[in-house]
Amino acid sequence: MEKEKIDTLVIGAGQAGIALSEHLSRLDVPHLVLERNRIAERWRSQRWDSLVCNGPAWHDRFPGLDFDDVDQDAFAGKERVAAYLEAYARKFNAPVRTGVEVTKVTRNADRAGFTVETSAGVIEAQRVVAATGPFQRPIIPAIVPASPAITQLHSADYRNPAQLPPGAVLVVGSGSSGVQIADELHRACRKVYLSVGPHDRPPRAYRQRDFCWWLGVLGEWDAQTMKPGREHVTIAVSGARGGHTVDFRRLAHQGVTLVGMTQSCDKGVMRFQSDLAENIARGDENYLSLLDAADAYIERNGLDLPPEPEARDIPADPACVAHPILELDLAEAGISTIIWATGFAVDYSWLQVDAFDDKGKPRHQRGVSSEPGVYFLGLPWLSRRGSSFIWGVWHDAKFIADHIATQRKYQAYRDAGQRAAASQRETAPETA
Repeated sequence: MEKEKIDTLVIGAGQAGIALSEHLSRLDVPHLVLERNRIAERWRSQRWDSLVCNGPAWHDRFPGLDFDDVDQDAFAGKERVAAYLEAYARKFNAPVRTGVEVTKVTRNADRAGFTVETSAGVIEAQRVVAATGPFQRPIIPAIVPASPAITQLHSADYRNPAQLPPGAVLVVGSGSSGVQIADELHRACRKVYLSVGPHDRPPRAYRQRDFCWWLGVLGEWDAQTMKPGREHVTIAVSGARGGHTVDFRRLAHQGVTLVGMTQSCDKGVMRFQSDLAENIARGDENYLSLLDAADAYIERNGLDLPPEPEARDIPADPACVAHPILELDLAEAGISTIIWATGFAVDYSWLQVDAFDDKGKPRHQRGVSSEPGVYFLGLPWLSRRGSSFIWGVWHDAKFIADHIATQRKYQAYRDAGQRAAASQRETAPETA
């Protein structure tokens, strides 16, 4: 059977793959998008039931399509986002083939391009784009030994409070996922412990503008490199219940017990680092620094945005911050569940090409791999801070699509030259 051939093969039909397909279509680049499940599958099946976007609808979208049934300042739910991405793919007839899993990609040894093995057969491609994103393999630290008494699950597998066995819950991780899950469980009348590490916590909104707007006008979305020492700092922000500023002290005053970073577990006793107050204080610094920058921007540009002095009110330290818990007996605390909101690792085991460093991380510049013909899309900080957002990946995809189109022109010039040389050889007169 003759192998299927395509110029550019895009692997993954989430927001990254769909965005790239639009740009490739605009540039008339023959391509195919493979998705092992459904379009935007991770929005559907690897998120909790009540999840909404962390950015408002005017921000978390592609330039060519609005959320027509969501207020522009509201936060779209996960199912609505999945439907939006499907609608966007239909808008330009994206060549998406669902239910096909890519199992292996290798560079051809005797000709240009790559051989791609899939669950539906073999495809040959001149270029391959890994648009599978960062949420590939949930990370659960090997801290708490498996035990029938404790249910352990990753935030990717959490759906709602009713899913969990009766008892208290320890949530490990203070980014958007951890803090929203902890808040939801507390509102469901669960006793909740929240392990808080280093974090940024921007205001949800300040002086009538969402924090997404502030980061935009202040140039923060366009930052090209992460500040040193910030690699493991999460962002605590929420669009839940109409959107609100995350305040760990207020959570504690409402009944959530805060602890420091999770350190170890020995015979059912959890140990936490003594860094809770420091982590909370640094989060405050990040919060207040954005207010300062916003105030300066307003004054500098003469904007008529009303002052909001109450935004600088910081509640008193709750008891769990003033006198932090360093050890916690899980059984005595009645903890039956640990939810690990500890992020994800990438998994490119199927991509068997020379495009990774000695730690398995992609080597690339703005998504253009060190291995010619291989591209990465959908990763955090691919080109700038905004790369993780729907609109950010759209701009990253444009850069990659333009690069592919340029390479196709070089290739066409080379092939034309080779054909001309071959023709001259065929027509050259024989010499005596």
